[in-house]
Amino acid sequence: MEIKAYQKQVDQWIKTIGVRYFNELTNMAILTEEVGEVSRLIARMYGEQSFKTPIPHEEQLAKLADELVDVIWVVTCLANQTGIDLETAIIKNIEKKTSRDNQRHWQNRKL
Repeated sequence: MEIKAYQKQVDQWIKTIGVRYFNELTNMAILTEEVGEVSRLIARMYGEQSFKTPIPHEEQLAKLADELVDVIWVVTCLANQTGIDLETAIIKNIEKKTSRDNQRHWQNRKL
């Protein structure tokens, strides 16, 4: 699915099933919550924390995928609410990073 199509699908879902968008401040709080859920999983999957009850790796990955998509969903809602075309913004962002960092990481001795 292309990003423009995803943005449109989220907008359609919000307007038909979700009734309306939450306001931007509420969505920012929700985004913070969703990022926290990703953080919690990463800390247990790859960090030093552990799950209370062991979970098979495939199930961990499925939960992580779901939480990452929750983050993308809320970011998309915020973009829709503020009139941002994510596809265009992503292209510009990649161009910026390419221009700015084309030698930076190669010159980093830590990498």
